[in-house]
Amino acid sequence: MRRLVAETRLHPAELILPAFVSEGISEPKPIAAMPGVVQHTRDSLRKAAVEAAEAGVGGIMLFGLPEVKDAVGSEGTNPDGILQRAISDVVAEVGDRLVVMSDLCLDEFTDHGHCGVLAEDGSVDNDATLARYAEMAVVQAEAGVHMVGPSGMMDGQIGVVRRALDAAGYQDVSVLAYTAKYASALYGPFREAVNSSLKGDRKSYQQDPANAREALRELELDLAEGADLVMVKPAMLYLDVLRQVADASPVPVAAYQISGEYSMVEAAAANGWIERERTILETRSLIPGAGVEILYNYGAVVAAALLLLLTYLHRIPPRRSPAGSGPAFLVATSSP
Repeated sequence: MRRLVAETRLHPAELILPAFVSEGISEPKPIAAMPGVVQHTRDSLRKAAVEAAEAGVGGIMLFGLPEVKDAVGSEGTNPDGILQRAISDVVAEVGDRLVVMSDLCLDEFTDHGHCGVLAEDGSVDNDATLARYAEMAVVQAEAGVHMVGPSGMMDGQIGVVRRALDAAGYQDVSVLAYTAKYASALYGPFREAVNSSLKGDRKSYQQDPANAREALRELELDLAEGADLVMVKPAMLYLDVLRQVADASPVPVAAYQISGEYSMVEAAAANGWIERERTILETRSLIPGAGVEILYNYGAVVAAALLLLLTYLHRIPPRRSPAGSGPAFLVATSSP
């Protein structure tokens, strides 16, 4: 009866797997604050992308971690930089079985850890940063990316990126707007994941958690600048904002279940305080219930396997694997 009348139905194709790829490592490096998540080598990233595709996951979001950083994030626009090479690797490996996305931001590449170029007084120079984002968008498109995600929260970033892509002939590369990215306390594990050099905080350009209406203003601006999709981040603590954005948005809405949200579930489960699998499914059902079509989550492959296994156990005809060789749950359940 519950299955019959369920208001929210989850599907692996709605999930996006964020993945980190690092220079200077010879094997995957576990991230202590994010159990089960690693910094990938280029080889292990290709394998992770194939696993995600076989599990029915909808896409993968790539973050590049360079060995060398500088004040302007030069490796972010180096055509041979780690992120651009990773994009090419994954596209070559999985083709269109996954939507290949890339983080378009400078924080992984700058020695100061901020998302933009700094002015002489130490503040982030919005317009100088936009010029760097335009360059990044083009080199990522040249590497073969399907969608870019400008995540730095600079004013005007969507319009600048869209114009740069169009001018370079990449009209088909989509732009995901980080419409409401809040200055949350829950990004700590992510800082470890990307070898962050940040000192201080990003309150001058990320949004105030106390302000919900501001997200709707940002939505208007991003849509006017050409956003193809919009996002709210974090997800679980901002379901009210997600609902408002989803009600107002004419384009698909995404949410990012961020590192701290992921790590809290894994830590509590590891201590035996909560049931891991039930919590994974419960937290993922809350977010689509707020009107979200796409969910970024570090446990996307595990969640996909659980969803497909439940489909099988309920005797609902499962989706076929991409190769048509059998039920997808048989492929996916190898991951957990």
